[in-house]
Amino acid sequence: MDKRVLALVSACALGALALTSCGSGGGSGGADADGKVTLKLVAADYGDKESNSSKTYWNGVATAFTAANPGITVDVQVVNWNDIDQQVKTMIQSGNMPDVLQTGGYADKVADDLLYKAEDVLSPATRADLIDSFAKAGQVKGVQYGIPFVSSARALFYNRTLFQQAGISQPPASWEELRKDAELVKAKVPGVTPYALPLGPEEAQGESMIWELGDGGGPTGPDGAYTLNSPPNIDTFRWLKSDLVDPGLTYANPASTDRKTAFADFAAGKAAMLNGHPSLIQMAQTGKVDYGVAPIPGRNGPLTSTLGVADWMMAFKKNGHQEQIRKFLDFAYTKANQLTFDETYNLMPVTRSVLDELTTGGKHKDLEPFFALLPHAVFYPLGDTSWDAVSAEIKKSIGGAVSGDPAKVLGDLQKKAQDAVANR
Repeated sequence: MDKRVLALVSACALGALALTSCGSGGGSGGADADGKVTLKLVAADYGDKESNSSKTYWNGVATAFTAANPGITVDVQVVNWNDIDQQVKTMIQSGNMPDVLQTGGYADKVADDLLYKAEDVLSPATRADLIDSFAKAGQVKGVQYGIPFVSSARALFYNRTLFQQAGISQPPASWEELRKDAELVKAKVPGVTPYALPLGPEEAQGESMIWELGDGGGPTGPDGAYTLNSPPNIDTFRWLKSDLVDPGLTYANPASTDRKTAFADFAAGKAAMLNGHPSLIQMAQTGKVDYGVAPIPGRNGPLTSTLGVADWMMAFKKNGHQEQIRKFLDFAYTKANQLTFDETYNLMPVTRSVLDELTTGGKHKDLEPFFALLPHAVFYPLGDTSWDAVSAEIKKSIGGAVSGDPAKVLGDLQKKAQDAVANR
């Protein structure tokens, strides 16, 4: 969380910031009457249960930060992934904005001119520590606003024990092989979900994009325009419906099944295969699952690219706590804090210093397949200021494409995407 800036009082005195950015602190940088400042941090929850909720991590960071900076306290609010988009939207609409937000997207806030530029809130040293590709993914029209927080790539996880019981000797490399393996699991290992397909609102945009990539599709075309109802995408969902969902080789209703459920089922030995990210490794190990990791199957063979994901940190201008935000983000983006978070959830880093730490000494061999995949990853269209709105619509309704008419569901989504572009 790298953000370092000119002191707000000086900036306001120089007229470099708009009046609204100076806050209500009467030139005191948004400070309270006693000169103290409370920063509001809203962050997504990466935990899968109460005992490993991200609130524990952030409370620890906040406590240590305040001990080092007695004039600044941090009010921590951690929200689950299902609800964070809507809660943040409500905060913004009501004017009750956080100072710092950590979540999955940033570009819509840029469109509304709510955020500090990264160059305004990051020290040169911290900015230099960010991995270039992720820093660039935080840009809108060549200017960085989104500060990468964690990264991951996707791969196919499979349960070796269940595969052996079903007579399967190796992971599938194509959709047809996946279908045949799923049929074997269903026939020979009753009570197990052959392929866990989560198209519920938690991360339907991710699961759907992985499958679309497998048939040469995706949410956008080469020119960056939305192509949600392209022929390859429609064909992808027709295949999922006819070859996985209708034959009972996955959940009865993928549209109501979240990633958290799919991950928990795999970690409990109740699912044979699914697309997962590195945090599933720890869950599988805790559940004593003998798992394997392989490239994601495409229609005709393994994907040459996979879905890469970065989650983001951003700083809001409204409360005028620029200097205090810089200090907090400086503290939170130290190597020690970033390494703790990445290792807690087995996620991949966004800073050079932590990447060096994770890739030396052979301590994280379980992550090596993902480190190998990441350079070839394809990302969401994060720099498009309409993406957050489009992503929200995908989360809500794309699951219906495997129970209803794929062409209609994707066509409706395409219209909403075009409306979002027109209104951005």
